[in-house]
Amino acid sequence: MIKKLINRNTVPDIFLKKNNAKIVALTCYNAQISKIIDKYADIILVGDSMGMTLYGKKNTLSVTKEMLIEHGKAVVNNTEKALVVIDLPFGSYECSKEQAFESAATILSNTGADAVKLEGGIEFSDTIKFLVERGIPTMGHIGLMPQRINIKGKFSALGKSSSESKKIIKDAKSISSAGVFSIVVEAVKESLGKTITANVSVPTIGIGAGKHCDGQILVSDDMLGLFNDFTPKFVKKYANLYKEIDKAVQTYQKEVLSESFPSAKNVYK
Repeated sequence: MIKKLINRNTVPDIFLKKNNAKIVALTCYNAQISKIIDKYADIILVGDSMGMTLYGKKNTLSVTKEMLIEHGKAVVNNTEKALVVIDLPFGSYECSKEQAFESAATILSNTGADAVKLEGGIEFSDTIKFLVERGIPTMGHIGLMPQRINIKGKFSALGKSSSESKKIIKDAKSISSAGVFSIVVEAVKESLGKTITANVSVPTIGIGAGKHCDGQILVSDDMLGLFNDFTPKFVKKYANLYKEIDKAVQTYQKEVLSESFPSAKNVYK
């Protein structure tokens, strides 16, 4: 039997969805869930949010390149269709354009992923241009930037003031001109998400930025109901796997204690 060849989405494929078709994106970090997501998503992001969802950290700042590479390998090796993007973690790109290139090249060459994502606006436009000119497809990320939690003090929506909105729009235009192939817009007013989308030539992918973006992204652990510590306003839970797992483990405990597991069909004769 000949296996049908499936072509993985490319950066140009994503770029061409601007004003044509909505982009479906999810964040994922492991083999089994990525196999399922790959059937439906255009993009899988191996994000530094794993620090909170998988490793129980209070923020994303302790996630390393090495962690992202290992999880990136798991996702790339178990998917066929989705474009795989991996975050540049905190401290891996801020010092210089050269540092950013070294980090991005290391991640892509060790995982087989298709692109990287970095947080930042106009202050990173030169870095983005440097990366793209050297063959590193780059996704931007503006609005709420989790890697700057220690500056902001908390995770909260942005763009509520005129000056803040103007700054975010300027960031979007700047990184679009620098060469990003898409922009994640996080936790801004829906009207601002609409304005940004209308003012850049690349697709916008919203996470708490409203329905007018060119696509949407959620963290899979959030939308599946696996992460139970808190739920951002922009998250819709499509399942409650935390509850289902809790129920399953409780049932297992009861059956072990009552000796009803293993039953005859679970043992070798």
